[in-house]
This record gives sequence, C-alpha cells and structure tokens, in this order.
Amino acid sequence: PLAEIAGPGEYLPEPLVGQRVEVTGTWVPEDFLVVSSRFNDGVEGFWVTGQLRIADTATPTSVAVAVGWAPTLTVAESAAEALEQTAVAGEPVTVVGRLISDEGPVPPPRGEPPFTMTRMSPAALLSQWHNTAGLDVYRSYIASQSAPAGLVDIASPAPDAGSTVNWLNIFYAAEWVVFAGFAFYFWYRLAKDA
Repeated sequence: PLAEIAGPGEYLPEPLVGQRVEVTGTWVPEDFLVVSSRFNDGVEGFWVTGQLRIADTATPTSVAVAVGWAPTLTVAESAAEALEQTAVAGEPVTVVGRLISDEGPVPPPRGEPPFTMTRMSPAALLSQWHNTAGLDVYRSYIASQSAPAGLVDIASPAPDAGSTVNWLNIFYAAEWVVFAGFAFYFWYRLAKDA
C-alpha cells in the first residue's frame, strides 16, 4: 500500500523510487491533464494524468497518477475526455504502479500555451486541479502499470538492483595501500643509510 511507503508532502528517498504500490480511491472529474514530451520505449508522446482522491484517509488526500501514454496530442485529449466521463460516476478504483519522484515544475516552452506541461510534477498538476482546499498531496506520483482503453501502458520497468560493492571505496583503499608501501620503503631506505 502507498501509505506504508510514503506520506503526503514527503520526499521519496532514493531506495524507494520505483517501488510498486497499490492505492484505492476515486478519480476527480475534470482533473485529467495531458503532459507532453513523455517517452515510452524510446518513442515521444504524451501522458494522460489524473488526480486520484485516496479513500479512507483522515483528511482529503490525493496522488497524481500517470494513467497511460498516447502517441499524439489528439489521442491523449480524447482519452482524457473519456476518462472524465467515467470519473463522474465516482466509482472506486484500485491503481497499481510504480512510485516515482516528481520532476519539478518548469515554465512552458516559448510560444506554447501557458498551462502546457512537459514534466511530471504534482506541484504543477495541483495548480490546475479543482477542489483543492485543505487537500494533502503526495510529492511523488504513480506510473500506472495498466492503461485504460485508448491509451498504451507506460513502460516503467523495475529499477536496477545495482551493485552492493562500492568500487570507489575499494580503489581508495588500494591507493592507501600503495602510499603505505612507499612510506615503508622510504623509511627502510632512510634507516638503512643512517
């Protein structure tokens, strides 16, 4: 569950980025927005994002969800409209996906409409969401593992496990062994010559 990994307003520690989470809530109608410059398996396109109002919380709490990927803006906008129609019913949904750190807001490129988003930033999304008074929001977002009809699943592989060996520390240790060898050699030569 999402609440066991992070809390609203908290930064996501590096070891938890990419953690699979599950959360139940309801979609907020009119809050399906499109984010451009999103790559899916090397192809540039658009993400459709939504505000998921989390169920069973003491205060109203939401998390941004990247719902799915679309190859064109037209497809993304029509998928967002379709999602808004289904969200009006207020049916609970369960979202499963990877928890990812926000990318931070940036101004739109020159010549673009003022609300164009090119980065997945819950802060930027929050500025366009509705009914946000007293709302707690997660700083991170969820990349949903399964997209609804009309969208493509977002490629979100598990993070690399990485190596448990810190090679930099090993090289530093070897360097100090070499320095100690030179120091011993010079001491030996000075003691022998004296």
